[in-house]
Amino acid sequence: MILLIGGTSETGPLAQGLAEAGYTVLVSQATDVPLAIGRHPRITRRTGRLDAEGLVALGRELGIRAIVDAAHPYAAAAHAAARTAAERLGIPCLLLCRPEGLLPEKSETAIRFAAGHAEAAALAFADGRPVLLTTGSRNLAPYAAEARRTGIPLAVRVLDSPASLSACREAGIPEQRVIAGRGPFTVEENLAAIRQFSIGVIVTKESGRAGGLEAKLTAARQAGCLTVAIRRPEIPGRGLTFHDPDVLIQVLKTLPSSPLPRPSPSR
Repeated sequence: MILLIGGTSETGPLAQGLAEAGYTVLVSQATDVPLAIGRHPRITRRTGRLDAEGLVALGRELGIRAIVDAAHPYAAAAHAAARTAAERLGIPCLLLCRPEGLLPEKSETAIRFAAGHAEAAALAFADGRPVLLTTGSRNLAPYAAEARRTGIPLAVRVLDSPASLSACREAGIPEQRVIAGRGPFTVEENLAAIRQFSIGVIVTKESGRAGGLEAKLTAARQAGCLTVAIRRPEIPGRGLTFHDPDVLIQVLKTLPSSPLPRPSPSR
């Protein structure tokens, strides 16, 4: 069995490809947000966050032979847990990484780069125009704080899940300034959000074309918005890294990985 750590748009096609290559695949997803993984009989799914200890326990329980890490590029904890668990289990860990390259230092779109959310919040609200936050619900605090301090309106776009909406309430963001949905969003959908809230600044992650970045940049350029982009964090010790799912699967076939023995049932 292959443990596929996912949650992004790449997860479904990758799971399908692994199953069609003959592997039994368990897709592990941190949240219960619906994910299109197909109906192949060799694909199953579990939900709930797992740290390295949890992944090791799961690996031993199910006889996992390899971990395929297709978590979000910014999910640093998930990447670290996958790598650590694979090392402890003595099995391969293969990382599917979204291609970069859509955010040149000089472009037709006004872009300012930030290393993290605190810096991004400071840059966004320094512009003096309403801000649209498109980085999810896990790091709302610095943006909500800057909105209160400056009096500049903030709108956020998050997943339409109870956890995301609860995070918005806890951060003090009014319900009428929350856009709930699941991306990636089109240029037209981004423009509609910009018009709805008279947005002048868009905050985004450097999430690649698959994460809807190109559509955000196009909408920002058309609407004359500033884009504040949070740079993708480095993944230390990334090991076997791939941009193409097909290449990942072909390499996986060549690896000398054998299933771990399942623990004997206690008597």
